Amino acid sequence: MTELLIRKLEQRDVLSDEEKDVLRHSFARTHAYRAREDFVREGDRPKESCLVLEGFAARYKLVPDGGRQITAIHIAGDFVDLHSFLLKTMDHGVSALSPIRVAYVPHSNLERMTQNYPHLTRMLWLNTLIDAAIYRQWLTCKGRSSATSQMAHLICELHARMSEVGLSDGDTIHLPLTQAELGDALGLSTVHVNRVLRELRHGGLVKWHQNAVTILDWDGLMNVADFSPLYLNLQREPR
Repeated sequence: MTELLIRKLEQRDVLSDEEKDVLRHSFARTHAYRAREDFVREGDRPKESCLVLEGFAARYKLVPDGGRQITAIHIAGDFVDLHSFLLKTMDHGVSALSPIRVAYVPHSNLERMTQNYPHLTRMLWLNTLIDAAIYRQWLTCKGRSSATSQMAHLICELHARMSEVGLSDGDTIHLPLTQAELGDALGLSTVHVNRVLRELRHGGLVKWHQNAVTILDWDGLMNVADFSPLYLNLQREPR
C-alpha cells in the first residue's frame, strides 16, 4: 500500500530495503471515503496520520462567509496530515475530492521510526518541507499572477507531481475536479474558472475532456504559468 510513497521518496534519495520495509509495516489500517466526505476535521486531535492511496483530497479552511479556501490538493502517494504527529490539534480540514482510499499509520509507529531510523525520518521531514514549498508557491501565484497564469501553473504542477509517482499518461492526467473546486483552490468564481479554461483551450494549450486533461503545448503552457519545478525538489541527492 505504500509503493507510491516509496517511489515519491526515492525520487529524492536512496532508501534502503530495511527503510522500505519499515514504511510498509508501519500502517495499521485502510479506509475508503466518498467524494466530498471529510476525513480530517478542524479541531481534531488525531492519533494517526493518513496517506492517500487512491484518489484526490483537498486541504481547506472555512472562511467567515461560509465559503471554502482550498490550500492544497493531494494525490496518491501524499501524506495529508503527517504534521499532526507533532502539532497535535488540526487547524484545518481535509476532504475527499473524489472517491478515495487512505492508509493510517499510528503516531506511536512514527515515534519509533524517528527514534530508530534517522535517515527515514529526514525523508519524511523532507516530505512536509515540500508541502510547505508548494504552499509558498501557491501563495505567490495568488498574490502576483493572473487567473489564467494561476490555472496554467496548477495544471503544470499537478502533471509534474502525478508523473513522479507514475499517475500520468504521457501528457494527460486524470483530474476529477469540478470548476467550483478549482475556484476554491484559486480563489476564483466558477464563471471566472470557466472563462480561464476556455482561454487555455482556445489558445491550443490544453484539452480538457470530462476528467482528462491533456497538455497540447508544454512550452506555451509553462510560459503562461511562468512554471519552474524547482520548488518540487525533484532532484535525487543525499539527504
